[in-house]
Amino acid sequence: MSFKVVQLFDPPGFSGPDYGEMIRQSGIDAEFSKSHCTTEEQIIAAAHDADAVIAATSNKNIHNFSREVIDGLAQCRFIMSMGIGYNALDVDAATEKGIIAANVPDYCIDEMSDHTMALILACTRKISTLDRVVRAGSWKQEPDPEIQSSIWPAMTRLRDQTLGLLGLGRIAQMLVSKAKAFGMRIIAYDPYIDPKTIDSLGVEKKELDQFFAESDILSLHAPLTSETRHMLGLEQFKKMKSSAYIVNTARGELIDQEALCTALQDGILAGAALDVMDPEPINPDNHLLELENVILTPHSAHASIPAFITLMNRPGEEIARVLKGEWPLGLINPGAKEKFRDRWG
Repeated sequence: MSFKVVQLFDPPGFSGPDYGEMIRQSGIDAEFSKSHCTTEEQIIAAAHDADAVIAATSNKNIHNFSREVIDGLAQCRFIMSMGIGYNALDVDAATEKGIIAANVPDYCIDEMSDHTMALILACTRKISTLDRVVRAGSWKQEPDPEIQSSIWPAMTRLRDQTLGLLGLGRIAQMLVSKAKAFGMRIIAYDPYIDPKTIDSLGVEKKELDQFFAESDILSLHAPLTSETRHMLGLEQFKKMKSSAYIVNTARGELIDQEALCTALQDGILAGAALDVMDPEPINPDNHLLELENVILTPHSAHASIPAFITLMNRPGEEIARVLKGEWPLGLINPGAKEKFRDRWG
């Protein structure tokens, strides 16, 4: 039996693997094609008769797999999402149609947790501020009275600081051991996590208001859903310590950025470190760019060559598994299994 596999992105300069060859080397007879799709209509036109598709479903600006798109994929049995996030995929619609979907859940978890830890350190040790002082020629003497009076008092040690993890998935769990090595106390809020997992990590589970009140550094690790969009606003910031920091390497839309800017300007919070924004790239007139108590990195927490290799190889491996009759390792919607069996055996 021959299958059709479509990769829905092929931008200039993209040099991913030859997934068609990877799939054929696994013993699957498959026709493979690429189509650079940026609209729902283009996705349906390119993949309406495909058995499997490879897509970037972490960003609706690239690939929006709405219910309408799902309904237009008449032969699709598998959607492979490139990356961890899949908020642009209507999982319920796919499940109802018996289409299984997978992501790459182990992609860049070391890199993301490393970057988060780096941002935490940059906030508490004032790395960016001190760097700007030196580059501006303001380090006049040693010891420098101005640095001692204006910067050093805001610097803290990490030991005994409370790190609040909003979401306790793979990345946050990886972060736990790294933060503990610095002597941090760790609390978490995640209503969906198994209590046994929290206990095994040595993390304290907190209700939301208590979580906000106790966090010295609040690090976001929640997925973007209708429930979590703008879950952090002025009301939540006012429940936190004025000495607290916000770190976000998850999704920019989790934070109401206007509220964050107000909180940082008015001294409600001490600072923020953000790798993700809403929208991206950051607008040049965004007031966060004007604030010295903000550290910004350009959606780069995931980046490393080893992580990129994992991400590039996984689609071919997962599609081969599915077309051989196996479940993918990164299965997102196990509830689709029954309808998948009814449709495809």
